[in-house]
Amino acid sequence: MKKRIKEFLKKTVVGRLLINIIVSTKSNLLYLIPDEAFLKIKFKQMQGFPLDLKNPKTLNAKMQWLKLNDLTDLHKQCADKYMVRSFVEKEVGKEYLVPLLYLTDNPKNLTYENLPKKEHFIIKTTHDSSGGVIVRNLEKDIPDIKALQKKFAKLLKSKHYRGGRENQYKDIKPRIVVEQLLEDKNGKIPNDYKFHCFNGVPKIVYVSVDREGKNKRNIYDVDWNPVYFTWTAPGKDAEHIRGEEVEKPENYEKMLEIAKKLASHFLYVRVDLYNVDGKIYVGELTFHHGSGFEHIRPIEWDYKMGKMLKLPFEK
Repeated sequence: MKKRIKEFLKKTVVGRLLINIIVSTKSNLLYLIPDEAFLKIKFKQMQGFPLDLKNPKTLNAKMQWLKLNDLTDLHKQCADKYMVRSFVEKEVGKEYLVPLLYLTDNPKNLTYENLPKKEHFIIKTTHDSSGGVIVRNLEKDIPDIKALQKKFAKLLKSKHYRGGRENQYKDIKPRIVVEQLLEDKNGKIPNDYKFHCFNGVPKIVYVSVDREGKNKRNIYDVDWNPVYFTWTAPGKDAEHIRGEEVEKPENYEKMLEIAKKLASHFLYVRVDLYNVDGKIYVGELTFHHGSGFEHIRPIEWDYKMGKMLKLPFEK
């Protein structure tokens, strides 16, 4: 009997429809759970131990506390990939902004006529972390403009805050931005320097290397000494995740200065910077790396970084 039911659900139109209804209903019911209860359930599921919000010790646990207790209008502005630009310009200067080529809230405006002809560019949305579509040759990389419009119509409807209750994303106006694609002199996407800032001070630099290849991740302390821990989604192979060592950029002190200036308004923030042949750009600001659910291993580093972050009630 069980075998027949499984075959019915997998191999018939009605069966697949029933599965979709069940999954959709379960998903919608999950979103009705209050934030704190939801985070406790998901944290235990992802980390394997209970979430203590009264006395959080690990960085991942403290990020859950921040979700519930540290949300301001500035967080909302800076989580928006378009609105953050005015904050960056005010704090450090417009010369650190990635050139904006196009902005729209209508995916049907993504046409061959409206998209850049000569520049290499990236298309992404303002309200989530879905990455983006890289375009170096418009007609070759986007052979089906209707498919592109359909993809972004779906992305604009997504509710990014739901999966991790990162409520800074909740009220962002979903829009589409087209930015110049940053490339080094060899035509490669540059390393992404992610400065993890604790109480306004950069302390850990997570460098994303070979971003169009295997996307290795190297981690350094603020003095550019390698530190050997991994920070990955549960279930991912972390054994070979580190790439070849990266030399400290010549203008590293300037990068630190920019990260510190932008971070000065927040308890914890990840400031992403690019360094394109010596030219610094601000990528984005992220307030809960991995939504506080990724594995930091050895786990001692989760506790070490937890100590780096002092919450308001801690001395």
